[in-house]
Amino acid sequence: MRRTVAVVGGGCSGVLVTRELLENGADDVLLVEPGEPGGGVAYGPARPWHLLNSRAGAMSADPDDPGHFARWSGAAPGEFRPRREYGRYLRTVFDDALAAHPGRADVRRARAARVLPGPDGGAVVLDDGTALRADHIVLATGGPAVARQRLGHPHYIDDPWRPDVLDDLPPDRPVLLVGTGLTAVDVALTLTADGRRTAPVVAVSRRGLLPLTHTVDAAPPAAPALDDCATLRDVVRAVRAAAVEAGDWRPVVDGMRPYLDRLWTALTADDQDAFLRHLARTWECHRHRMAPQVAARVVALREAGLLEIRRGGVAAWPGLADYAAVVNCAGPGRLPGSAGPLVGGLLQSGLATPGPHHLGLAVDPRGRVVAADGRAHDRLWLIGPLRRGTQWETTAVPEIRAQARSLATDLRPGRELARAA
Repeated sequence: MRRTVAVVGGGCSGVLVTRELLENGADDVLLVEPGEPGGGVAYGPARPWHLLNSRAGAMSADPDDPGHFARWSGAAPGEFRPRREYGRYLRTVFDDALAAHPGRADVRRARAARVLPGPDGGAVVLDDGTALRADHIVLATGGPAVARQRLGHPHYIDDPWRPDVLDDLPPDRPVLLVGTGLTAVDVALTLTADGRRTAPVVAVSRRGLLPLTHTVDAAPPAAPALDDCATLRDVVRAVRAAAVEAGDWRPVVDGMRPYLDRLWTALTADDQDAFLRHLARTWECHRHRMAPQVAARVVALREAGLLEIRRGGVAAWPGLADYAAVVNCAGPGRLPGSAGPLVGGLLQSGLATPGPHHLGLAVDPRGRVVAADGRAHDRLWLIGPLRRGTQWETTAVPEIRAQARSLATDLRPGRELARAA
């Protein structure tokens, strides 16, 4: 008898795991998603000028066909394609998977309010009270919400991705962005896209660091020598030495990617904490870079005086009332404060617990959610950014598609019995 796997969330993680369950498993899939599958926060509200920060050749949904997205989009592997286009690609991938396996998938256009795992399966409770039973449940809800800011401004925008929320801001008054990462860059591009802005967009963060830039042509990855690295200090020394030897830090950063989770879990809790306090922002600037076209636009905006990058704390920012709006572009917050209602409910009930440093949920090595009593649920799984903390590299497409393949493999009939034996 076929089982049912409920996938909660239809963004990138939900689409990739649904595809793997249909292509490489024998279970039926029930996807619970209020919007269009494939959109999510990353791709659904994107504008034409928002580009992927990875090359087309890295963005295939199929682990066995690295060139799939590049062929679908008609792009060269080294191109940086629009994020909105990638959302359309994910919808095509989803539709193709459903068409190839008729009768095995059901899509519920609804919001999941609660998840109730049990020893023999569980239920997904929708916001209208309907309970959908499943043999396994996969949480694919994306990462924590952005870190909340306590700012007393009459026009404070907590979510810059809400539809049309930036459209009516007056172009002759400055706008303050809290954060200087990729979200702040995207918001600055939107606020200046029509060419009418005369007042600057001011982006502020504690260190005032912008994401760095991809080269037009990618160099082959060059992993540093990491075998003898026992501490965070050792890793930093090895990376710096490899960057000097390579003549460019980019291939070294790219070459570290397959080893990042192993490095992260090998660090002591104190070293992990030191990394988060002192190096994480610098690492993110090097690891998650801007496409060259985006970087060129940022340079032009700064030269024209339309984008200013500043350092400092926001709570005491001078002249706050002079800004037309304050837009929260900070990175994801920590749990439980930045948990959405569904994940927050799991935490409050003890069915889940925060992982290391409260960056995400605790999961076991297979991706099963760990409860407050330390036991992993047999039937409740997690994929994507909420694994951060237990893993480090868990927010980008290559890692998420690998998680999806592994999860689908674990759920194949007979695999669970073999593991239990």
